[in-house]
Amino acid sequence: MQTQLNELLPNLMPIAQPGIFFVRGEGAYLFDDQGKQYLDWVQGWAVNCLGHSPQAVVTAISEQAATLINPSPAFYNRPSLELASLLTRHSCFDHVFFGSSGAEANEGAIKLARKWGQLNKNGAYEIITFADGFHGRTLATMSASGKAGWDRLFSPGMQGFPKATFNDLASVRRLLNLNTVAVMLEPIQGEAGVIPANADFLYGLRALCDEFGLLLIFDEVQTGCGRTGNLFAYQGYGVEPDIMTLGKGLGGGVPISALLAKQHCSCFEAGDQGGTYCGNPLVCAAGKAIIGTLLEADFIAHCRETGKQLAEGLHALSENFNLGEVRGQGMLLALELKADIGPAIVEQARENGLLLNSPRPHCLRFMPALNSGEEEIREGLELLLNAIQTVLR
Repeated sequence: MQTQLNELLPNLMPIAQPGIFFVRGEGAYLFDDQGKQYLDWVQGWAVNCLGHSPQAVVTAISEQAATLINPSPAFYNRPSLELASLLTRHSCFDHVFFGSSGAEANEGAIKLARKWGQLNKNGAYEIITFADGFHGRTLATMSASGKAGWDRLFSPGMQGFPKATFNDLASVRRLLNLNTVAVMLEPIQGEAGVIPANADFLYGLRALCDEFGLLLIFDEVQTGCGRTGNLFAYQGYGVEPDIMTLGKGLGGGVPISALLAKQHCSCFEAGDQGGTYCGNPLVCAAGKAIIGTLLEADFIAHCRETGKQLAEGLHALSENFNLGEVRGQGMLLALELKADIGPAIVEQARENGLLLNSPRPHCLRFMPALNSGEEEIREGLELLLNAIQTVLR
């Protein structure tokens, strides 16, 4: 089997990936073509919020696939209307547009803010974003991101995204001018190493946007859908944005994203935004299954408790090995390592049967399935301990 798969690799564009072929997933675990089991604490970069092949999603897409897959976005379909209703009933937003990826949702948010600026602020178009932020891989979302070197990777990039310093309100105020239309940020910067926004900073941003008549945009592609111990991260902070984007966990492994907006800034007209697969019933059925599960009694409370268990275990490891801080919220956590040993720990953990992510060489990021059990968390912490011991030796 592996020989046959290796023969297919030259057909792919270059991607940095270890030479493992996964053939099956079940809950918290992945299985490769040799039958080896891996506890997965990456879960598709927080995509598989209910783990691999959760029954709720399998049933939803199986039944929907046998009924209606894609009538085209030119027509309404029941799953998209019902998912939109679920999202608006359980958030502060009024309207939803469905896309296929987080980058697509963020691109839509940029377009919506710029159109709002044309209509309400004399053509203002600049969106203040943040150093080390990450919003996607389209040209516009790469320009909005603050990832080092991305401004040169496919230059020239798109103009109109001045960069402030995260958790520094004064740096935002210094960038304000007549062209400013919005401020856009992740409540927790994931690719930067799981850096949470300070509550005072978000309160200050909300007040600043209100003072100058700007839109506040939260990119919750990674932090949304239960990941931080609330249905959406903004709810935990008590700060309402005008626009929010979702992705990753919204489909539980199926490609769907959402752009949500309050009535006062929902200014798209028919034809302004669209896409061949946008809002198709197959992916919306999966989204309904995910949100329905997250809204079940005690599910979010379970996420908080499991996240607390994981955080306590990481604190113990940090103290034991004299490592750095543990940060994050819910089931989106990071461990500082005090040295650039993250990739080595990731590799060793993978050999041990644990899948991890090192967003920066000096830290590890943890994104287990939200429905992970206590035993799975204990197992992962033991595997991580062994990997750290081996690397430090």
